[in-house]
Amino acid sequence: MSIVVKDLSFTYSKGSQFEKKALDGVSITVEDGDFLAIVGHTGSGKSTFLQHLNGLIKLTEGEIKVLDIDLTVRKPDYRKLRFSVGMVFQYPEYQLFDETVAKDVGFGPRNMKLDGEEIDRRVREVVSLVGLDYDEIAEKSPFELSGGQKRRVAIAGVLAMRPQILVLDEPTAGLDPLGKREIMKLVLKLKESMCPTVIMVTHDMDIVAAYATRAAVFQSGKIVFDGKPYELFAKDDLKEYGLDVPAAVGIANELRKVGFDIPKEAITPEAIVDYLTGKRGEND
Repeated sequence: MSIVVKDLSFTYSKGSQFEKKALDGVSITVEDGDFLAIVGHTGSGKSTFLQHLNGLIKLTEGEIKVLDIDLTVRKPDYRKLRFSVGMVFQYPEYQLFDETVAKDVGFGPRNMKLDGEEIDRRVREVVSLVGLDYDEIAEKSPFELSGGQKRRVAIAGVLAMRPQILVLDEPTAGLDPLGKREIMKLVLKLKESMCPTVIMVTHDMDIVAAYATRAAVFQSGKIVFDGKPYELFAKDDLKEYGLDVPAAVGIANELRKVGFDIPKEAITPEAIVDYLTGKRGEND
């Protein structure tokens, strides 16, 4: 198992007039190879949960074990944790800071005390992995790049530490449909080649339907649903979670009303088309 969380609670400004309970008894297990989508309305506890996974917020109540690192002990190995869990924040291009792309991407490996040859090898590897030409951009300022290139460079900086778990907070925020597809194609590529376990916060239900193997819904600091995406979208009380169904699920629901027996697992346009044309996808 990649991550085990038991009874995790956290309160901001505890004991003050601004006290706010952000997490309330959260328990979840993330298996190796999961693509877990975390969803829920703003303020439901999603980002607070994520920041516990690599020690940005220190554990105060509950238990967390990430890979072989136990955060419940008195002095957890936060250094190892932060190299093992790659965190890509919302608008990752805002994480860029160094004078050249090569230096920016190499920041993590330098902190790992790797030798210069290994740092250079890793930087070249991950810049190529995210779909950029190292020779073309290595000596450029990251601030000279296009928006899409900046986002890829920021992700490369996380990958240079070779994390086993990739955590992304709204990676497609602010992107047009083409940009979203490109970033998600990259995330799948990274999952297959480097980071087998992916955890992603998103408000985009179409992305949940198309890519996630599991979905966890946060509401008022609690997990109120944890299961397959198609099980989530079949729930009658989805709007109580502040969520809408993906466009394809809405179409499938309308088709069911007029007599089409579309399987509940069909939650993407491709799956619906396969059914309507008499084909069967892998999940049928």
